[in-house]
Parts: sequence; C-alpha cells; structure tokens
Amino acid sequence: MAETINRQWLLAARPEGMLNEGNFKESSSPIPEPGEGEFLGKTLFVGVEPAMRGHMLETSAYAQTMNIGDVIRATGVSQVLKSNHPDYAVGDLVQHSCGFQDYSVSNGAGAVKVPAGVSPEAVLSVFGGTGYTAYYGMVEVGEVKEGDTVLVSGAAGAVGNIAGQVAKIKGASKVVGLAGSAEKCDWLVNEIGFDAAINYKDADVAKQVQEAFPDGMNVFFDNVGGDVLDIALNNLALNARVVICGGISRYNKDHKVPGPENYFNLVYKRARMEGFIIIDNLHRADEFAGAMTPWIEDGRLKYQVDVIEGFENLPNGLIRLFTGENKGKQLIHVGEPE
Repeated sequence: MAETINRQWLLAARPEGMLNEGNFKESSSPIPEPGEGEFLGKTLFVGVEPAMRGHMLETSAYAQTMNIGDVIRATGVSQVLKSNHPDYAVGDLVQHSCGFQDYSVSNGAGAVKVPAGVSPEAVLSVFGGTGYTAYYGMVEVGEVKEGDTVLVSGAAGAVGNIAGQVAKIKGASKVVGLAGSAEKCDWLVNEIGFDAAINYKDADVAKQVQEAFPDGMNVFFDNVGGDVLDIALNNLALNARVVICGGISRYNKDHKVPGPENYFNLVYKRARMEGFIIIDNLHRADEFAGAMTPWIEDGRLKYQVDVIEGFENLPNGLIRLFTGENKGKQLIHVGEPE
C-alpha cells in the first residue's frame, strides 16, 4: 500500500431543498490503522440511495443522523488490506459501511463477506438492500399473487425495476411502470419485461393510469409519493395493497408536504396502505437469497447498475438520484483491489 493519505467527502452543510455540491466538502486525513478486533478496508465501490439525504438532516426518522464534518455515510464494498479481526483476512472483499472515503476501519459490525463468484456490483444491488427491499416489499407487504395487476412508481430506479420483475415472476397478469423518460420506459418494457410503462412527464398521467387499469390495480408499489400516490389511490381495485417504499418526490422539499387527497378511497375499496423499513426484516436474508438466486441464474430476473467512475464523483452519484439521471442501482467505482 503506497498511499498514505485517505481522501474523504464530509458533510459541509445540511441540505435545504435540492441536494447540491455545497452540501459536501472534500478533505483528507492519514490512513487509519486498525486496532484490536478491527480491519482496514480499501473502498472499491460505493452504493448510494435516496435515504442518505435524510441522514444528512438535523434529525433522522430511523437512523443516526450525521454531524457537520462527518464523513458521508454510505455502504460499499472494500478489500481488506490489514486485519486484526479473526473473521476477516487480508484480501477478503467485504460489504460494509465504508462511507465516502478511500479507506475505512471496521470492527466487523454489519459487515458481510462477498461470496466467491459474486461481483461487488451484484452485492450492492440485486443481492443487497436494494434487491431485498424490492423482494420483501412486493412479496410480504404487497402480497402479490397470480393474476394481480401491479403499478410501480420510480420503476426505472434500483428498487422499482426489481420489484416489478418479482411481481411478474410471482404471476402478476399485468405490471406497469412509471418512469421519467421515453428511454427508461422502453427499457422497462423491452429489456426488463414490464407489460407497459408510462412516462410521468407526459401530459395527463392520471388518464393513462386509468386506461392501464380499467378495473383498478391490486398492488401499487410506491417509490415516489406526492401526486403519483394520489393518482394510484384513485385507481385501486377492491382489497388493493399500497406498498409505501419511498417518497423521493418529497425528499428535497423545504416545506411540509400535504398528505394524499384521495386517501379515503382506501375505505371505499377496503384497501390497505403500509410502509416498511427493510432493517426490520434482515433476519429473513436466507429466504431472500434462496428465492433470488435461481431467478437470476435462469434469467427470469435481470438487474441493472449505473456505474460512474472516480472518487471525485461520489457527491454527484448521490445527487443523480434526485435528478432522475440514474437507471438502476447507482454505484460509484472508487478504487481497484491491490
């Protein structure tokens, strides 16, 4: 290891409105040494997700908030360079909370070895929290079953495209995705296997959703919230399930976001709307892996990663999630293994 400097991106200012470069500050420090029961990892890939913006606020709903000057917290894949930990050897690839930096020290809490033959890209997407969120949200919360009709918002995103594919594998008769460009809609239908896709930037999305679900939808998997949630609530089938996975439309608002106007349709349709946080269900990881692995191996489920290059692009990688530039799981390639 020739380097002696650890480059880092720190929280410079709490976000107000749209996340921007002013929220980040580049810094450096000496590469840390692992203590007893710790290992030093070199960051190879970092994955980003919308919830990270919430961790940057003064109060966070379900995770420890960051302080000004803290290294931006994120999950990635690192190579172990030095180890005083009995479970991790030099050369191991490990998924853990490495943050926006070149090197990090870990005591192994929450760390998982990357299985042989599985790429870091897969670990951080389809086999990581992204895939688990899509699987658990659609199967357990959405209770998707054969013959269901399904709408997925944010369908070209990391979670949304996998959720829609899981619905198809489970026998849904129609899966429709909402995405933000004609290119993304074409990708969902012609490469991922959705039955149809709607560009939410087109005029009269409400009419298009109504035409796609003349008898209402059985499952709505929501990653967006806002007006999209209202449109879906107005088009529910009897006993529908509304899965609240994310609300990216509200993350960059600097004012209170009003609740859905059509919520009372849940009563008329005897429907259920439920939110979930995947950390409550990590004990079911074996079940998830047992289902996803054969689907990927036989080609029924595809996954997409959007990789940008370079440590300097870590902030931009996170910002891209809120401008809709990414297609699939957003990763930043930071370094090469030694």
